[in-house]
Amino acid sequence: MADVHVQEDGDPNTSTLLLLTNAAAPSASWTPIVPALAESHHVVRVDLIGHDRYDVPTQARRIAAVVDRLGTRRVTAVGHSSGCMLATALTEIRPDLVEAVAILDMGPDLSAQLPESLLFRLVRARFPGALLWRLRTPKNMVRAARGTAQGVEIPESWFEHLALLTHRDFRGMMGAYTDYLEERSLPDRLRDKNVPLLVIFGADDERWRASSAEAYRTVPGARIELLPGVGHTPPVEAPEDTAALLLAFAATLVR
Repeated sequence: MADVHVQEDGDPNTSTLLLLTNAAAPSASWTPIVPALAESHHVVRVDLIGHDRYDVPTQARRIAAVVDRLGTRRVTAVGHSSGCMLATALTEIRPDLVEAVAILDMGPDLSAQLPESLLFRLVRARFPGALLWRLRTPKNMVRAARGTAQGVEIPESWFEHLALLTHRDFRGMMGAYTDYLEERSLPDRLRDKNVPLLVIFGADDERWRASSAEAYRTVPGARIELLPGVGHTPPVEAPEDTAALLLAFAATLVR
């Protein structure tokens, strides 16, 4: 049974920024930039906890159903890490809903992925992953995934979120993300969708090669921004710069 958590900030009568994360990070990871975004936009965050189906299109349809229930007609889909696949899939299945896409620290395809830590690879396996999952500490899991740069304080909300995930959920989601990228790259999926695209990358990302951001230039009009000294999680590591880039991008959209 899927459990959906939704948070709204800002004026619902303004344009909507839909913020999407990956399986391991909660929507609260956007918290450092929400106040700045909510001053002029309706900000929606969605957490999907627990699934009977993990494939990316199914997750995207669940998110679309949430947005429809809120009565929102159009959104700028902002994804971070694997959440970028949800933003892309939402654009594919509901072009009527998505008016623009922003991608934060997500390689265009699997060739852009940097080697995972040994612990992270073991946890992703069926065995001994299930045992390691029971023995895990949330802090070690976040570090093993290289979710933030060294020295960056990890929000407590990440630990609470990880405590809710089962090993089955974790493996199912991560496998679904791999399958989605193997089928077709993100630039290929977005190239003919005729939506404005912003790509933000931490120059020191330890999960995906920052240089791979250049592959998104095949999408007409794509804008690419690199943040020096920032790792895999710009909203946590560089909230002011990240918010400024998203607000500037949103301001260019024709309403």
